[in-house]
Amino acid sequence: MLHIVDDEEAIRDSLIWLAQSRRIEAMGYDGARPFLDMLGTDFAFNPEGDCLLLDMRMPDMSGAQLFDALEARGYTRRMPVIFLTGHGDVPMAVDSLKRGAFDFFEKPFNDNSLMDRVQEALRASLEAGDQAQVQARLDSLSAREREVMDLILEGKMNKVIADMMGITMRTVEVHRAHVFTKMGVRTAVELARLLK
Repeated sequence: MLHIVDDEEAIRDSLIWLAQSRRIEAMGYDGARPFLDMLGTDFAFNPEGDCLLLDMRMPDMSGAQLFDALEARGYTRRMPVIFLTGHGDVPMAVDSLKRGAFDFFEKPFNDNSLMDRVQEALRASLEAGDQAQVQARLDSLSAREREVMDLILEGKMNKVIADMMGITMRTVEVHRAHVFTKMGVRTAVELARLLK
C-alpha cells in the first residue's frame, strides 16, 4: 500500500492515479494529522508492503516532523519513507536521508523514476516484515532452545550437543523439535536458510 501525504489535492490525486496505473494500491491524506489518525486506529502493515510518499512542507506538521514521529514509534523500519520536496527543501531532505528516509525526489519529478523507487521501497518493506517475523520467532525461543539451535547451526549432531550441554540426547531432541516448530521449519537446512 502506498500512503501519500500531501496537502495539495491535485498532486495527491495525480500520485494516486500514477500508482494505480502501476497496479499499486494507494491512499491519500491531506496532511500529517489524518495520516497519524489512521495509524492510531486498527492499522496493520499490508502483507504486500507499505511505503509513504511524504511532502516535506505542509501546514500544521511538516513532513520532517511526521517522519520524526513515525521513527519514534518504529514505523519507518517497515514503512520506507520517500520525501517529495520543493527546491528549497533539499537540505532538509538530505538530513532525513541521513536519519533513515528511503529517498527523496525534488518537484517536479520524473513519474517513472518515482514509481520505480516506490516499488523498490515496497520490496524493502516486505523484507523488513519478514525480518521482523523471524526476529519474533527467535524471541519466542527459551535460552536453552537458543543454545541448542546455535549448536545445530554449527553442524553438531544430537549426541555431541547432549555431551556439550550435559543433558540427555532425548532432551536435545525435544529442544530441537521445539526450535523447529517455533521457527516454522522442518530441517536444519531450512533453519540455516531462514537465518542467513
